[in-house]
Amino acid sequence: MVTEPENKELKSIIIDKIRKKGRITFAEYMDMALYHPVHGYYNSSGEKIGKDGDYYTSPHVHPVFGQLIARLLYQMWNIMGEISDFTIVEAGAGKGFLCCDILDYARRQLPDFYESLTYNIIEISSHFSATQKELMKSHSDKNKVIWYSPDDFGKRDFCFNGCYLSNELLDSFPFNMVKMEEGRLKEVYVTLNKSGFMEELGELSTPALEQYFTNLDITLEEGQKAEVNLGIFDWLKEIHSAMGKGFVITIDYGYTADELFAPYRTDGTISCYYRHTVNHNPYIRPGFQDITAHVDFTTLIETGEKMNLKKTLYLEQYRFLIALGLLDTIDDLEKNKHNLSILEYYKEKLAMKNFLMPGGMGVLFKVLIQQKGVEDKIKLKL
Repeated sequence: MVTEPENKELKSIIIDKIRKKGRITFAEYMDMALYHPVHGYYNSSGEKIGKDGDYYTSPHVHPVFGQLIARLLYQMWNIMGEISDFTIVEAGAGKGFLCCDILDYARRQLPDFYESLTYNIIEISSHFSATQKELMKSHSDKNKVIWYSPDDFGKRDFCFNGCYLSNELLDSFPFNMVKMEEGRLKEVYVTLNKSGFMEELGELSTPALEQYFTNLDITLEEGQKAEVNLGIFDWLKEIHSAMGKGFVITIDYGYTADELFAPYRTDGTISCYYRHTVNHNPYIRPGFQDITAHVDFTTLIETGEKMNLKKTLYLEQYRFLIALGLLDTIDDLEKNKHNLSILEYYKEKLAMKNFLMPGGMGVLFKVLIQQKGVEDKIKLKL
């Protein structure tokens, strides 16, 4: 019998909070499981991304992901008049591969753009920021990379023109869970029994949960569960407040609301990742596994429109990368394969083709680009 890893300190902290309050919302549970400053999943020292971690992200598949995004950022810089203080803000940069690939490509291929940009990383995890700083040393020594905490970004004096970029950020925001029970929307709370954590239905902790579905004109089916990410509203407000003019690129797995809350999704989209396996039980291994849910892109788009963050485009990641030149890059690899060993050539080619695999991350992941105070739109070969 395999014994599951257990963070006894974190589990004790969560149990104590439940005992004091009687029960807690799932958002409170998830916040402690992922973001407790000492024992939370993202603040612990264990490997999370890559072969020895729990999951892969697109920047870990191949550097071409960051290189193609660098081309898009260059186009944004051109649209904004090649300003001398173009700022890229990336939140939740993980190991820093995306940032490093963007900056390496810009320094090598787009030197004028590189000289004009500053890359700001908003990072909650001290473990990740230490890894990022080591990786980005050649850029940070030239003051191209600056680190901030989420609290710093929320301050009124943080202002920038450029692009706010996030890759797999919103899926890990703590979310509330709801269920339609006897024709009424109820909230899923976390409480205790003799075996450990258990779920319990109760009245909504905030009317914002019901308003969320009213805004979408969606009614869940009887017995249907769903996740509600209320954190995205404050997130968009902070971006809107800090950005003078520029673009927002959001890359994540998710759907429009009609598909995300479709009746056949009876149990929602909650997924947990541990050692490259997926399960749907967030109450095992707290602090040792990632907890996520798919993103509601309809709410992102409609809320953004109300804040003058206008939708530029929304599409699948594979189409986005093709429009930026992924197929041309694969063709270039083919033409120059004589410069590589057979092993290197196939490794490169297969890695890039991962973005095009049916049912893979190229389809599951979506890209939303919004813009503020900029008239010209991004031009992609769609």
